[in-house]
Amino acid sequence: MNSPIKYDELIQLCKVPTDRKINLQKDFDPSYKAHEVTKDDAEALLTQTITKMAQLQDKLYAQNTYALLLIFQALDAAGKDGTIKHVMSGINPEGCEVNSFKGPSAEELHHDYLWRCAKVVPERGRIGIFNRSYYEEVLVVRVHPAFLERQQLPAIAKQDIWKKRFKQINNFEEYLVDNGIVILKFFLNVSKAEQKNRFLERINEPEKNWKFSANDVKERDFWDDYMGAFEDVFNHTSTEWAPWYVIPADRKWFTHLAVSSIICHTLESLNLQYPTISDAQKQELLQAKQKLEGE
Repeated sequence: MNSPIKYDELIQLCKVPTDRKINLQKDFDPSYKAHEVTKDDAEALLTQTITKMAQLQDKLYAQNTYALLLIFQALDAAGKDGTIKHVMSGINPEGCEVNSFKGPSAEELHHDYLWRCAKVVPERGRIGIFNRSYYEEVLVVRVHPAFLERQQLPAIAKQDIWKKRFKQINNFEEYLVDNGIVILKFFLNVSKAEQKNRFLERINEPEKNWKFSANDVKERDFWDDYMGAFEDVFNHTSTEWAPWYVIPADRKWFTHLAVSSIICHTLESLNLQYPTISDAQKQELLQAKQKLEGE
């Protein structure tokens, strides 16, 4: 089918600019959808995009020059798990790894805050997915300062800590990108009203009860604090080398299409190619073919 969506416009709509400060709640609409795209359109386009991504992943693996790191951040019930499930459904699992980062373990607290993520950065040729990430250290830790005390930091590390961490994260990501690790960062932007509806679904529908945690509702009391923390993150860490994309998340079908489109566009921009072989290797292939056909 011909696509009714202009992908360049979609990407620019979601991308956090690097040349000006944004206001998260004014500049990005959680309920946005491209007017010309219906749910049926989106599902058909998603199928096409997933097929294309699988082809590009095969070249990514074969070329073994780049890796792709996808970072997902969101408030509860924004749909991170479902987005990862739907968007990555056509990917070869041998070339992909998902890591989820919850509260740090005792071992992780003995290390610097980047350690647990740095050690699972994807190797070249593979796709790595972070369901939450080191950005928790400038989000939930900022909203709940008591978590910072558990990290046993020296006094000097606590001075201008958020400013320092933004700089450290930017430097870390630039280092990765310079070494072939392409980074895409997605914030699934769900509205407070839609989050409430999804929480109620989890309570009212028995098959979804397992998804609900009473702590999720308690965290809603800090909604404005989280919005301020996310906005500060975007204004300080959306860079040319590792941009943030704020994805409308009130309509899951549009969320999936937007994320898959940005991933696919990024992979296409790498001009991935299957490796070519030398004349000597071609001769070896010919000899092997002759031997097999002669059996």
